[in-house]
Amino acid sequence: MDINIVITLFSSISFIIYGVGSFTSKKMISEFERWGYKNQRQLIGSFQLIGGAGLLAGLNYSILIPIASFLLSVLMIGAILVRIQIKDKFVNVLPATFYAILNFIIFYTSVI
Repeated sequence: MDINIVITLFSSISFIIYGVGSFTSKKMISEFERWGYKNQRQLIGSFQLIGGAGLLAGLNYSILIPIASFLLSVLMIGAILVRIQIKDKFVNVLPATFYAILNFIIFYTSVI
């Protein structure tokens, strides 16, 4: 299996799980409050679901891969900035950093 397909599947499934968690997980709900985004939780969760679904659909409709991966990268850069702003520990910034880089790689490889 192509490595691009593997990382795209990994990212898409991760974002779908995080998106669902934004609606259902008590821990995620409290995290959004801690981050100061309590009122935007459902919107951000929807973006995560749409982005993850866009990556999955992009495996059949390649035009969706660069769009979804770019937007997920931007979303994760925003998450990094929020965590820096609230002075989160470095280890708490790593997941958003990982997904920002991963989705940028997906984006870059889809447009070259």
